[in-house]
Amino acid sequence: DAEPSPHVRMLDRFLVAAEKAAIPEIRICVNKIDLLGDDRAEIEATFAPYIEIGYPVYTVSARTGEGVEALRDVLEGKISVFTGPSGVGKTSLLNAIEPDLGRRVSAVSRATTKGRHTTRYSELVSLSAGGYLADTPGIRAIAPWDVEPDELDGYYVEIAPHVAHCRFQDCTHTHEPGCAVLAAVERGEITEARYDSYLRLRE
Repeated sequence: DAEPSPHVRMLDRFLVAAEKAAIPEIRICVNKIDLLGDDRAEIEATFAPYIEIGYPVYTVSARTGEGVEALRDVLEGKISVFTGPSGVGKTSLLNAIEPDLGRRVSAVSRATTKGRHTTRYSELVSLSAGGYLADTPGIRAIAPWDVEPDELDGYYVEIAPHVAHCRFQDCTHTHEPGCAVLAAVERGEITEARYDSYLRLRE
């Protein structure tokens, strides 16, 4: 099985944290794509909204090498970091990009479907093609640091453009009349899933 399965609410938290940190290039990487066989429609549908709002999505397989070359190309000459939940194969992917690193990789625990923490600390490694890449310990939970509820809307890239058009300057985008964000949700310009993610994180 392709475990752990995609957890888009956690992904949204990672994206908010990355936007808060003003990281100039934010990309989503979906590993273990080989485990889906030829039936990839569901995973494509899951990540299509992210592509639509401007986040490049890379589907890769550290095991088969599918998509690794494209990922290697985009990392070239940059300082990058791999981060994500435990068990998604960050270290395996780093090994696929730089095979001579010889990093230890643990299998996903069958009992918990959560990855064992193979990587215990962050390390910046030099890439043979140029640039640096940090592998980080798997994260089981994430809450964006130093983000106030009333500024959260600015870190959802598809919500932010509508905020200035709300009737009230302190609009929470939850119930107010004249809320441009709610109107955008009704028009389908903001997906229900991402709006729900915003509400949950705001709470």
